[in-house]
Amino acid sequence: MAKYIGLMSGTSMDGVDAVLCDITQTSCTTLAAHSTPYSKELLSALNALCTEGPDELNSLAIADRLVAETFARVILELLERNGLTASDIRAIGSHGQTVRHHPNADVLSAHFAKSSVRGFTCQIGDPNTIATLTGIDVIADFRRKDIALGGQGAPLVPAFHNAIFASSKTYRALVNIGGIANVSLLSPQHEGLAPRGFDIGPGNRLMDQWISLHLNESFDRDGAWAASGSPHSGLLQQLLLDDYFQLPAPKSTGREYFNIDWLSNTLADYFPSSTALDGEEASNNLAPKDVQATLLALTGETIARDIKTYLPRVNKCGEASEVIICGGGAFNKALLAYLVDALDNYKVSDSFTLGMHPQHVEGAAFAWFAHAYVNDIPGNVPEVTGASKATVLGALFKKA
Repeated sequence: MAKYIGLMSGTSMDGVDAVLCDITQTSCTTLAAHSTPYSKELLSALNALCTEGPDELNSLAIADRLVAETFARVILELLERNGLTASDIRAIGSHGQTVRHHPNADVLSAHFAKSSVRGFTCQIGDPNTIATLTGIDVIADFRRKDIALGGQGAPLVPAFHNAIFASSKTYRALVNIGGIANVSLLSPQHEGLAPRGFDIGPGNRLMDQWISLHLNESFDRDGAWAASGSPHSGLLQQLLLDDYFQLPAPKSTGREYFNIDWLSNTLADYFPSSTALDGEEASNNLAPKDVQATLLALTGETIARDIKTYLPRVNKCGEASEVIICGGGAFNKALLAYLVDALDNYKVSDSFTLGMHPQHVEGAAFAWFAHAYVNDIPGNVPEVTGASKATVLGALFKKA
């Protein structure tokens, strides 16, 4: 057993999570966790880097160091709060902060012909800086090896979910609802099958942006604002027609695709007279709270639809399959109620039932990825990402 720390900041950019774990070949036990938000200045810079703009190279290089300093600070605070020192930690697994994700080369460049454009993913948070400031070895850059092997570079967590959460007898789906929702589909251990998984679509991202725009709140606590409105069935069906939802796996997505512009374009198509982005009403008869309710239904419906399509309802003994929710969306009471209702033939719960806080699962995953690197365990699943083969992910950045 060895102690690792996993670092995670997702597409919502609502803070940096550091999760301390004891890890063996067959278990991952979370011991403590600590979170901190980005400074307003850094958050503004990160949001700007997620879209094309001026001065990108300088801004990226500066943010790379500042993100790393934030990561290092949250680790040092975690150690201090738990009476630990750097020598107690085998390694840090750092996901980094994603600022661009275009694995399918679906981006244009002023400097390259379309035939020369290559798929890529970009995470920042200089691991050399983290290692130097903490005095702990850092394993980072987990996604680009999978991209080099022809994969999507995401989602990576199914390997961790399968290693730690696969049941001895029932089928399970682990659904992480962060800015983007993704799913890991796990067969019973005795079947010896590789997990499957993919990014489902928008998790909290659109709801967070919409409530920020209209109520100046960073998120919809408990889904209360959505619950005060009514979903618009026609708009929901229009949103569900998006090409991404029809794509087969392997597939991954991000805030580059599902964002306020995506929503605005759909609203403008469906309600040509819409003033959703600058007025009180989204249309003549659709209030902003009804759009929020529709966005919650979009997240719930896409999750439920994919679970019903890909997860068997029962095992051979007739026991219902389990759907386990983690990520920030696990605390959206209205969304959880939607999923429980939509998946009434499945056992729906959150990851507390598996002994792990829903907000700690992704951080623990990257602690496990550091463990996997140290122990030469493949971290990607070709059936999930589309890579040509399984491989050990990440690179080692030694402490100074």
